[in-house]
Amino acid sequence: MPNIGRRAFVAGSAVAVLAKSMPASAQDYPARPVTLIIPFPPGGSTTIVIRSVSDKLGEALGQQIVIDNRAGAGGTVGTRALANSNPDGYTIGLGYTGTLAIGPTLYSNVGYDPRKDFSSIGRIATAPNTLVVHPSFPAKTVPELIAYAKANPGKISYGSAGIGTVSHVCGEYFASATGIKLVHIPYKGTGPALQDVIGGHIPMAFAPIPATYSNAKAGTMRMLGVTSLERSTLAPEMPSIAEQGVPGFDAVLRYALVAPAGTPRPIIDKLNKALNAALATDEVKKRLALEGAEPVTGTPDQYAADLDKEITLWAKVVKESGAKAE
Repeated sequence: MPNIGRRAFVAGSAVAVLAKSMPASAQDYPARPVTLIIPFPPGGSTTIVIRSVSDKLGEALGQQIVIDNRAGAGGTVGTRALANSNPDGYTIGLGYTGTLAIGPTLYSNVGYDPRKDFSSIGRIATAPNTLVVHPSFPAKTVPELIAYAKANPGKISYGSAGIGTVSHVCGEYFASATGIKLVHIPYKGTGPALQDVIGGHIPMAFAPIPATYSNAKAGTMRMLGVTSLERSTLAPEMPSIAEQGVPGFDAVLRYALVAPAGTPRPIIDKLNKALNAALATDEVKKRLALEGAEPVTGTPDQYAADLDKEITLWAKVVKESGAKAE
């Protein structure tokens, strides 16, 4: 090869190598499909919420969003994998109350720091839990429940989807906020816990509104309140717990998108813009409403601030409850 040709070849190769090593923000992102890690099994309400957004997110980005369900240890396995992923914008994941705000305190070695190991992309939605009881339970309102629990300390049990789940810690938070004593009974999922409420085997439970709404309408259980500060659009007739004498009580599921720490800010901003565009569509709004979720748009910094508050709140509740998981 002539010297001039060889020098041109070498120079071209160097440019190609340099292009590959350049940050993704300097390239035409996204140039290929983006993987979205959901740290829970397929079919659950969390996956449903994210899938309702991912299609429209992909349309806004001009690339396919590939869902990767990586379940295990209350969502911490998949979240750990996300934290250790390449921060190039091609692996993003679910930011969720249970994994980012509860897990780090609940598990002795969770394997990630929610404040340091992730870059916030933006908020997706919030969804309340509900406080439900068996129809025969004597209390028909939250104040009546509190009075009954104080008159019968340690004699009221409540079911949850399992140790460390939001429904479990929500119950501990409620007990702490109202000065009552409740006995926690963990189940392997929301379904079994609610079946025991319906069957009269346990008197009450905390569970997501999509799982309790139809049963409450049918009269197989009684809903006493929702755990968000505002009433749910799915059940606007149901007052919040905060309205019923527990001011400031706010225990909702928060869904967001996050990326590994170090993901270039131009990519974060592009993902945030696409996410907000997806949340603004009527299709996504309707699909989220069916799950009792309220879409929440915003900037990466706004979700980072939300997460910081959640970590502080739930860390305190978990420590006070004494709950631990290996």
